[in-house]
Amino acid sequence: MQLRRLGRRAGGTATPGCARRSAPGKDKTAPASLPVPPRPAPVVLFRQAIHVAALSILSSLLALLAAPSARAEYIVLQNGLRLHVTGYQLMGDKYRLQLQGGWMDVSTTDVLKIEPEEVFAPITPPPAAPPPADANQHPYHEFVLAAASRYGLDAELISSVIEVESNFNPKAVSVRNARGLMQLLPETASRFGVKDIFDPKENIDAGTHYLHDLLQLYKNDLTLALAAYNAGPDKVQKYGDVPPYRETQSYVKQVKRKYQKNKTAPAAKTTTAPASTTAPPAPGASPTAPAPPTAP
Repeated sequence: MQLRRLGRRAGGTATPGCARRSAPGKDKTAPASLPVPPRPAPVVLFRQAIHVAALSILSSLLALLAAPSARAEYIVLQNGLRLHVTGYQLMGDKYRLQLQGGWMDVSTTDVLKIEPEEVFAPITPPPAAPPPADANQHPYHEFVLAAASRYGLDAELISSVIEVESNFNPKAVSVRNARGLMQLLPETASRFGVKDIFDPKENIDAGTHYLHDLLQLYKNDLTLALAAYNAGPDKVQKYGDVPPYRETQSYVKQVKRKYQKNKTAPAAKTTTAPASTTAPPAPGASPTAPAPPTAP
């Protein structure tokens, strides 16, 4: 009886093959352990770091090469050196400069400034100025033309007289008190109704009128008319020719020389009618010249 109970107790706790399933190292519920790889040596880690750095530099270079550059630039260093670069990249405390044929690194503290390369647009030549309508055109040309048309004289002759008399200075005053462009004496200007002797239009009109009257008086003898314009008709009458005054003789030669030069210049003339021997005197004008200026 005692043996049977022991058998049952053993049977309740042990069955055939139970010892094999619970043997150490044979439990299927225990987790499986993985193999642990060996740790790499420090030399291997160093080589891997170099490889990563090389890949990073290569990527940067490829980015620089691939980046479009509208124009080159200059990197100006502290020592005055100017580097011509086709591109650059800021990398921490340095610039990576792309040069022709390679690249280089420069510390940011060594860079003074970055200048864009000068880009010069094509220079378009200015349009050629149109040639003047008249190469002999002088100042106050409109007033000269108006007076020439009114009194039937050559505009070039009037301009030549003005050039010798005052060199086109409307405020000129001589030592003999002759005034304005055509150097009129106050009494001469008053005779021809001039209100402002320094007004270019009035001065030219009165001077041309006076010269017209002198040409009428001397039957269009230009030499005598010019001599009378300078020294006075009484001196011409006294000597029967150009008075023997150095100033008057020089004056006549200068006006005639300039007049001839202006007439022979290769340009279109804008004169009115040439000096005419039959030009009638202006209305109200007298063929007799006004009182001459005091002779030198």
